[in-house]
Amino acid sequence: MLSFEVLSKSGERARNEDYVGIQSRGSAYCFVLADGLGGHGGGDEASRLAVEYILNDFILNGEVTEQYLKRCFEGAQACLLQKQKEQGRFFDLKTTLVILLADSRLARWGHIGDSRLYYYKNKKARARTLDHSVPQMLAAAGKIKEKEIRGHADRSRLLRVMGTEWDQPRYELSGPLERSGGEAFLLCSDGFWEWIQDRAMQSALKRSKSPAEWLQRMEKDILKYGTGNSMDNYSAVAVFLD
Repeated sequence: MLSFEVLSKSGERARNEDYVGIQSRGSAYCFVLADGLGGHGGGDEASRLAVEYILNDFILNGEVTEQYLKRCFEGAQACLLQKQKEQGRFFDLKTTLVILLADSRLARWGHIGDSRLYYYKNKKARARTLDHSVPQMLAAAGKIKEKEIRGHADRSRLLRVMGTEWDQPRYELSGPLERSGGEAFLLCSDGFWEWIQDRAMQSALKRSKSPAEWLQRMEKDILKYGTGNSMDNYSAVAVFLD
């Protein structure tokens, strides 16, 4: 069994530069979320291009393998760089990206930037991706606490993104996770996790019977704490594997 729900809203911004998509191929599913960089031009276009490239490819070639997950990132990266070249926009079209692949047996994921994936087992947090950002680097060095990332002045300074030339792959991939039931995943942009603490995400999950209910509970916190604070676009995908 697999169930999911999607949320993507503009917050208090005029334009939503997040883009979310889901595609299936047989028993395999691909969940993708991207957050276009608003400080560069065409953030909304970059996120859309990256996600749509992956979803269109998944229809034809999708599988839950490390090789295919690499193909997703590298193909979307090539798509963005080609569009930059065609339009002479070498400083534009940049985005974060997080991908979850799942079939009846396995799940795999990967990310670049500060859009996150949270993994839960039996409604308890097991892992999350680590941001490619200045505050995450400071936390890793022990200079700030993990919980201080959310409010850090340099939180939007990203060290790795799609749409910037790589001399080597800059994305990070998980290993394979064998499904045994009770897995849950949350893919979300920084505009989502900025306004809700990790413990509140887990608390909402424990009280929810569906991905839709889980997102609804979390959105209440986001609106409670984010409204009136120049709230960014916020997007998420909730996935239950039973």
